[in-house]
This record gives sequence, structure tokens and C-alpha cells, in this order.
Amino acid sequence: MAAETSWVSHCFENFASGSVDFDSFSDLNDETDKEAAAVSMDLILPDDLLERILSYLPIASIFRASSVCKRWHEIVKSERFLWNSSHVSSQKPWYFMFTSSDEPVGYAYDPVLRKWYGIDLPCIETSNWFIASSSGLVCFMDNDSRSELYVCNPITKCCKGLHEPPGPKFSDYSALAVSVNRATHSYNVSIVKSKQVPGNFFQWDLSIHLYDSETTTWVTTLTEVLTGWRAGDESVVCNGVLYFLIYSAGGGARDNRHGLIMYNLRNRSPHGVLMRSFIPVPCSLTCGRLMNLKEKLIMVGGIGKHERPDIIKGIGIWLLKGREWQEIARMPHKYFQGFGEFDDVFASSGTDDLIYIQSYGAPALLVFDVNQKQWKWSQKCPVTKRFPLQLFTGFCFEPRLEIAP
Repeated sequence: MAAETSWVSHCFENFASGSVDFDSFSDLNDETDKEAAAVSMDLILPDDLLERILSYLPIASIFRASSVCKRWHEIVKSERFLWNSSHVSSQKPWYFMFTSSDEPVGYAYDPVLRKWYGIDLPCIETSNWFIASSSGLVCFMDNDSRSELYVCNPITKCCKGLHEPPGPKFSDYSALAVSVNRATHSYNVSIVKSKQVPGNFFQWDLSIHLYDSETTTWVTTLTEVLTGWRAGDESVVCNGVLYFLIYSAGGGARDNRHGLIMYNLRNRSPHGVLMRSFIPVPCSLTCGRLMNLKEKLIMVGGIGKHERPDIIKGIGIWLLKGREWQEIARMPHKYFQGFGEFDDVFASSGTDDLIYIQSYGAPALLVFDVNQKQWKWSQKCPVTKRFPLQLFTGFCFEPRLEIAP
């Protein structure tokens, strides 16, 4: 499938200011004089009704509608329209696919119109930066010093840099998460840092750092030493609780290599009790991906072979209910073929009712609809693989107009 016109051509700053001819609405009654009944839809609808209608369109259609005429352009740009948009149910999440391991260049997939758009992401410099998203905002953190952080809306290109977070300057592992309050448009950014204790292979210093957009300040909410476990790069916030995966660091027999920790961001558990929230993963996993689907924690995991836990034999999806995992789907073998077999072989993220799963080795994108329990390949991404070992990755985000950092 050919690539859609670059998304830049649909952005607000590129809207046409001139008006065009309006389509007419014709009465279907044969007894009516059709010529006299031909009335412009634009004249029939008052502004408030037209705003509501336009606000229910897919994001790409809203941008196109703004080019129809001057009146529609002004409506879409108005604050009242953005207010109406904020009260519309969530847009289906888009998936941004990076097409190179060196440059943050790629395409975004719209599951409603089933089209790919070329998008230039602001702020991000390389595709291996840490990325987290929530309710229209995306947070980027550099992979080297972990000190460059930006929050942006990829649709409107509005972007804001954050102060350098506290904690170890160079942590061995970091996990990034962002959570947006839909009512106030405020947001929190959390970073879980993990650094090995000098001279000790089994102990890891763990710290949690939280940024509040209303106070524009960072606070370190917890520091603790874990024995036999370390934090990694997977975390997400659901309903005020920070969830992150921890990984076995040796020092004893383990049933599997992964576990889940919960940290209540509202109550902020006291020092020394973090491991009390430990939840075992449902089976031996090669890797895990955490995501928030309508304030419910979902994990997509590579299922390891019993005799070779580093070999992936399938991909499963689980929902956390209380402290128990409920399997909601397992990828059919016909889709799993081609994902590879060693350890960490796929990227996955999701929101609303959609989960995206992508092989690191190919630009193919698989979509799972949680409500319909349906697996489906997306339209073919317009990127071409330039060399055999080229890697691909990506993330999903909710396209929204009214959210700004």
C-alpha cells in the first residue's frame, strides 16, 4: 500500500484559509422542486451542532474537514471545538512504527481509516529513546544520560521539556511511565531507576521518581534495596497505581525470571514494604510488556519453553484481576510464525481496546481487539526493509487535539 500524504500536510499550521464551494443537500421527494430544495448543509447547521458532528470524526478526517471552508477551519481551531472533542469517547489508538534503529523516522497507523501517515516526531533524537504514552500525550527520555525528557502531543506537535529527574545520573535500568488526568489535563511522569550495588551482584538500589505537571517539580517517593531482583524497563500507571516488572538477579532458585511490583502513587507505601506487593507472573516468560487498557493492567508476554525458558514458544495476553492473572487470549500459531524464537523478539503496546504486537525483525503489525477477541494484520506499512538485520519497533498513542503538555 502506498504511503499516505505526510501528516504534516494535515496539521493546523498548514490549513488552507480560503473557502471552497459547499456540497448541497437535496431532498429525495420527487414532488419537490429539487433545484429549489438544494440547500447548503453549511447554512442548515448552527455552529454548536456542526462542532459536535465534526468532533466525532476520526482525527484525520477532522484535519481534512478544516480545509473545506473558512467557517469549518475556524470551528476546528476554536477552543469550544476542543472542549467538545475532550468529551468525545476515546479515539482508537494509533501505532507509530520506527523504521530505523538509528533515526526516529517512521509511520503512524490509523486503525479507523486503516491508513499509514508519515509523521515527524518532535524532540526525540533516536528511536531507542524510552517512550511512554497516555491520553494523547507521549513522553520521551533519552537512553544515554536519562536526563533529557520531553512531553508532547504528536498530533498538534506541542512539546515541553522537563527538568532533569533526581536520582542516579547513570542508572543501569530505567522504566518510564506517564499518566494523564482527563478532567484537568494535568499529568504525572514516573521513572523507576535500578542500579547495582557496588561489589554485590545480587543487590540493586531501586528508586521511584515522580514529576507533577501542576507543581512542575520532581520528588523521589521511594528508595529501597532489592535482593535477588532488579527493576527493568517496563512500567505503566493504572488507576493511580504504578506497576513495573522486576527480573531475577540470581542468588537463589526461581520458578521464573519475572515478577510484578505494585506501588500506590497516592498512598506512597513506606520504605521497606515494596516486595510485599510482589505478584508472580502467570507462567515462565521470556519477556513481558505492560499496558493500560481502560484503567486495567494488561500484560503481553512471550511464553518460554519449560525445558528452555529462553526460547519463546508463543505469545499470551493476561489481565490482572486483584492479585491473580486471567488469560484473555493466546496468539494463534499462524500469526506467531515469523516472530523468532529467542527471548525478547517483539514490541507491544496498547490502549482503549486495541493491542499492537510487532516483531522486531519485520515491519508487519498485528492488532488484537480485546472486545471482539479478534486478531488482524494491519494494512501493510509502506516502509521497505533496507538490509537483512534491520530492526523495527514502535509504540501506540491516543490521537487527541485538546491535550497539551
